[in-house]
Amino acid sequence: MISSTFFFLFSQLGVGMMLTLLFISPRIIGSSFFKFASLTAAILLGVTLGFNFLFPSPVRNSQLPVIFLAISALLTAIYNRVINVEKFTASFWLLIAATATGLVSVAADSLAFVRVMTRIFGTVATSGGWENWVLLLNHLAATALLGSVMLTMVFGHWYLVVPRLSIDPLKRLTKVLMGAIAIRVVTIIASLAVLQFKQTIPLAAVLRVLTIQQGIFFWPRVIFGVLVPIILAAMIWNTVKIRHTQAATGLLYLAVVALLFGEFFSKFLLFAVNIPL
Repeated sequence: MISSTFFFLFSQLGVGMMLTLLFISPRIIGSSFFKFASLTAAILLGVTLGFNFLFPSPVRNSQLPVIFLAISALLTAIYNRVINVEKFTASFWLLIAATATGLVSVAADSLAFVRVMTRIFGTVATSGGWENWVLLLNHLAATALLGSVMLTMVFGHWYLVVPRLSIDPLKRLTKVLMGAIAIRVVTIIASLAVLQFKQTIPLAAVLRVLTIQQGIFFWPRVIFGVLVPIILAAMIWNTVKIRHTQAATGLLYLAVVALLFGEFFSKFLLFAVNIPL
């Protein structure tokens, strides 16, 4: 469980950072931030691959996710070198390639996950073949969410490096983060909707198990992964609008911690009751 959780979280974090870089331009901001962000993403992906080599996941029936993540890590490292010399066109296509292979890795890991069957009251119920596809949607949304909050928080510090930097990129990244939170909430609702329409066990019974028997995982997942980020996103947006970048960065710190906890408990629920939330 720990090896799979680590692979899920850190691969999604690294790939998500590269994905979020597509929403801003080095021609406006300068290449230094992109160099730093891509180096951070490459380190995250490298650590993930190293951990997977030492502790391979026991619930994956294919090595395709690892292969694609290794390709993404290599492309990210090459991108880091190319953006350093300000070859913007070449680096843009490398960024797309690194992001695409990373997303393929996340998707393949979701489809190769062999334990996505809902266990309620000691019985196993399938969702009509939708289990891995629901997990796929949740993991892609988590990738966008974790990557956007981490990159936006790091970018908030860049105003200390470049004080005269326009506020517009931070506004755009904040909007991306808010959109990622909304999409993540939609995927959680979609998981419950599939349980409602595809399961033989009533959704009310599933919710009782989640809120009571698995409440130690479920409530922190809802609080840290949904409620707190929504409140913080509204506060971050208000501080960005008045150009208070230091306050926004402090709030983004809290959002990073909350969302990491939220997604961590999401993975625990995946292993506890095999429901992607």
